[in-house]
Amino acid sequence: MDKYFYISTPIYYPSAKPHMGHAYSSIIADFFARFKRIDGFKVFFLTGTDEHGLKIQRAAENKKIETLEFCDEISKTFRNLSQTLNLSNTDFIRTTEERHKKSVQSLWEVLKKNDEIYLSKYSGWYSVSDEAFYNDDEIEEIDGKKIAKDSKSVVEWMDEESYFFKLSKWQQPLLEFYEKNPNFIAPESRKNEVINFVKAGLKDLSVSRKSFSWGIKVPGDKNHIIYVWLDALTNYISALEYPNKQSESFKKFWPASIHLIGKDILRFHAVYWPAFLLAAKIELPKKVYGHGWILSDDQKMSKSRGNILDPLEIIKEYGIDPLRYYLIKEVSFGNDGNISQERLENCINSDLANNYGNLCQRVYAFALKNCNNKIPENIDFDEDDLKILDKYKNDLDGIVSKIDEQNLNYYIDYIVNALFEANKYFNDQEPWSKKDDPVRLNTIVYTTFEIVRKISFMLFPIIPETSLKALKVFNLKENDINFSTIDNHKYLQPGKKLNKSEILFKKIIRKND
Repeated sequence: MDKYFYISTPIYYPSAKPHMGHAYSSIIADFFARFKRIDGFKVFFLTGTDEHGLKIQRAAENKKIETLEFCDEISKTFRNLSQTLNLSNTDFIRTTEERHKKSVQSLWEVLKKNDEIYLSKYSGWYSVSDEAFYNDDEIEEIDGKKIAKDSKSVVEWMDEESYFFKLSKWQQPLLEFYEKNPNFIAPESRKNEVINFVKAGLKDLSVSRKSFSWGIKVPGDKNHIIYVWLDALTNYISALEYPNKQSESFKKFWPASIHLIGKDILRFHAVYWPAFLLAAKIELPKKVYGHGWILSDDQKMSKSRGNILDPLEIIKEYGIDPLRYYLIKEVSFGNDGNISQERLENCINSDLANNYGNLCQRVYAFALKNCNNKIPENIDFDEDDLKILDKYKNDLDGIVSKIDEQNLNYYIDYIVNALFEANKYFNDQEPWSKKDDPVRLNTIVYTTFEIVRKISFMLFPIIPETSLKALKVFNLKENDINFSTIDNHKYLQPGKKLNKSEILFKKIIRKND
């Protein structure tokens, strides 16, 4: 029976060029997508751009170009980023697409039919930057400007006719849902924040605007534009052909396995989105995970602070896989992560060049000289060989379980330790001293090759490009990577010629070293 997994990144708001936070969310989502595929799942991985709202309209006006032209230009940079990050996404959705517009208007009509939307007037503090309204107690005054306390964004007073969603009606059903589904919001600290927010009381939510024109029109009322968050959140089902709930994609992949988002947009995904879905009688996603921010020198990256690490510049200098590995290892998933160029270089040298890269190169070079550049034949595993080979088979169920809990820290620590043990095995077995015992020499080399294969399979979701380079030595391709073969200790074909090995990572030499 087929198993299905659906993961989404935040749908990115392209008012400016991509930054490290976008890269981080995308890389993490790609990790889960790749992991699930090699664990035997059919995967739908969605990313894309949210292109409506006043902020987009104003950004286009400032550039003196048509709004759609502006969106086309900026969205392209995010699509290019997906390619540069080597993402394996199934789909890239834009909210300006007709398929999305159809879904949003269909959802609106369902909510209206279910008596969940009414027309009234709204007065309150609105942040164009956040695309959100704030209560008086969420506002402070700094240097004569009204500022949202959490985001520090400037707010302005808005007073206009608006359609409202009956959010208050769903306060108790949401709390009951959180209680029945304790894993719906993660990590635990974020769940507590959301529950406390909902318990404090929910007010009906303004879900339309008349003050600007760039967006999806309310069905039957061309004077109103659908609120950007109701619009944007619907991307998760519009990509699955909603309102056609009988489509193959919707039936197989909804509800989503996990919405991966930054903690700053948790409220929209963990309160508003499930309320919309409950009101529309659509099943809720299984999990919303609010990860932390990427920091530089313990501060959130910003132009004003001059501490931005541009992912494209980092990739240009070091390559994509070092960045992917570093972000997954260095940032404790769920928490804020403090990164720096120096720590990136240290990580490349210690983990990638000295540990993984060196292991692959050493055993290949030895086989070239001592095994006729072939996968060794005439092997006879002893207790030490089987002990290290069995380790991966014995640990696999636990690893899968940890990933299902989004415990990336466990996974990366496991791989680091596995690489250490692999290098230790090769050193301790001393194949160079066994030239008078060809069976033992061959067995040590074969065992180490199998360890390299197994670890490379495990590394593939993190550093796919480099893992494939390592596996190419054995004539293995991406289609060969599957956890079902982890328990096979003789997967590699004895006697098969080895392909030439590449240097996987170059050690970073600093000028002052």
